[in-house]
Formats: sequence, C-alpha cells, structure tokens
Amino acid sequence: MNDEISNPKPQTSTALTVPIWIIALMLTLIFLGGVYFDHHSGWFNPKVYAPYKNAEELAFYQPLSGPGQLLAMGKSKYEQNCGTCHGTDGMGKPGQAPPLAGSEWVNAKDFKRLAQIPLDGLNGTIHVKGQEWNASMAAMAAGLSDADLAGVLTYIRSSWGNKAEPVTADGVKSVRAAVAGKPAINGETQLKTISE
Repeated sequence: MNDEISNPKPQTSTALTVPIWIIALMLTLIFLGGVYFDHHSGWFNPKVYAPYKNAEELAFYQPLSGPGQLLAMGKSKYEQNCGTCHGTDGMGKPGQAPPLAGSEWVNAKDFKRLAQIPLDGLNGTIHVKGQEWNASMAAMAAGLSDADLAGVLTYIRSSWGNKAEPVTADGVKSVRAAVAGKPAINGETQLKTISE
C-alpha cells in the first residue's frame, strides 16, 4: 500500500487536445465559405446560375419582351420624355399640355394618328375631352426607336383608365416610314385627315 501512495500511477487523459491554430484555421475556413456562399449561391434559386449572383442581377440582363416588360419600358421612356409636360399621372398641365388620361385620341381604335403626333410634332388647336388646347409639341422621332415609341404608346393606351390595344414596333415603323420628311401636323383638322 505504501508503494501506491509513494508511486501513484500516472493518469492518462482520454480528452483529445487540438492546437489552437487548427481551431482558428477551421473557423476562418467556415467564415470564408459562408462569404463565398452569400455572394455566389443565388440562395439555391434554380433560375440563378453562374456568372449571376442573385435573381435581381439575372433579371437586369433579361431581354425586354412580352407585355409586362413593354409596359415597364414604356413607363420609363414616358417619364423621361413625356412626363414633364403631360404629367406622370397623365392629367396634363393646364395651358401647357392636354391630358392623356381618358383622351379620345389615346383611346382611338387605331393608333396611327396618335403615333404621328410624337413622330411629326403638333402645332395648332386640338380638342381633348371637350376642351380646346392651342399648344405646340415638338417631334420626338429622333430620340425614340420604334420599340421605344411602341412602349410609350402602349403604356399611355393602357394607363390611367385607358383601355386601348397595345402598339407594336412594326406598327410604329410603318407610321414612321409614311410620315418621314413631313412637317409637323397643323392642328386637329389635319390630324383627322390621317387615315386610320
């Protein structure tokens, strides 16, 4: 018994000791993996794949097509080119520009007369919703492509309570070819001579 007290048996540890640098390395790798996952995974969205990182970035690069994109593009172009005078609500500005909301010119079955106004410009008197307007609108043909103008016309023909048919880029192209080189329309009387 004295031997056991004077020479105790060495205790063996069953715990595994891991150097601190290995723990730090593992935590660093887990952190970097999380950062990589955050930036490159698309959060497991099946529509997102390399080189895109998220659904918003992927949507930005999608081509504009279909009625939803045409309206979105038309709204953007309208706000850039037309909204200052006609208002973002389509109600026009007193003494400056007639309203587009509820306008008989916007809601006409055929879009050709309406398309010719931004293509050629308009000078003189025009009646909109029973009110006489004597204003001038500059031609905007040079600043808008056929697709852009089709988007703008489709947007105004389907916004603010208007319920007219959409306009195609080919339709605008045919009107543009027909009016090329012509002077601005001189009032409502001349506008009504344009066949629908």
